[in-house]
Amino acid sequence: MTPQVTAIAVPPASRIALELPGADFYDAYAMPLEYGGRTALELYLDVVARTPAWVVSLMALRNRVVGLFGLKNLGQLGDVRGAKAAADYRIGDRVGIFALLSQTDDEIVLGEVDKHLDVKLSVCKLAQDGRPAVAVTTVVHIHNLLGNAYMLFVAPVHKFVAPAVLRQAAGLPASSRPE
Repeated sequence: MTPQVTAIAVPPASRIALELPGADFYDAYAMPLEYGGRTALELYLDVVARTPAWVVSLMALRNRVVGLFGLKNLGQLGDVRGAKAAADYRIGDRVGIFALLSQTDDEIVLGEVDKHLDVKLSVCKLAQDGRPAVAVTTVVHIHNLLGNAYMLFVAPVHKFVAPAVLRQAAGLPASSRPE
C-alpha cells in the first residue's frame, strides 16, 4: 500500500521556514518514510530520478510555453541521473533544475532565482505521529507581473505535482547505501 501524502504546515524547525515572510506562494506535503540511513539529498536524488511520466510531460510543455515569453527552460526534475553521488554535491552546485542552497543530513534547500521569481524547495526528514517521515516544502517569492502570470498557472497544478513526485519515495528500497 502506498503511504498517504498529506498537506501539512511548513515544518517550523526547518530552514525553509525562514523563507516564509513575504512569500507569495508556499505549500508543504509529508509522507511516512523509512530513511534507511539516507540523507535528505540522497532521498531527493532517488525520488526525482523516478519522476512520473505525466510530470515529465508537463515540465516539457512548461519549458516550451515559457520559452515563448523569455523565461528559462529548466529542463526536468530527473535531469540528475548519473550526474554524481550525493556526497559529491557542494553548496552552489546544480542538482537538476535547482541549485543547492543549504544542506544537512536532515534537510536540503534547493532553489532557482531569477528576475521574475525566486523558488525554494526543501526536502526535510522529520517525525510524523512518532514515525519517520519526509516533508517537501515549496516557497515562492514573486518579483513582477510575469512572475504573477506564471504562478497563476503553476500554483493550481503544483498541488498535484508535488504529492505525485513525493509518492515516488514509497517505491524506494529501504536503503540505497551499501551497509
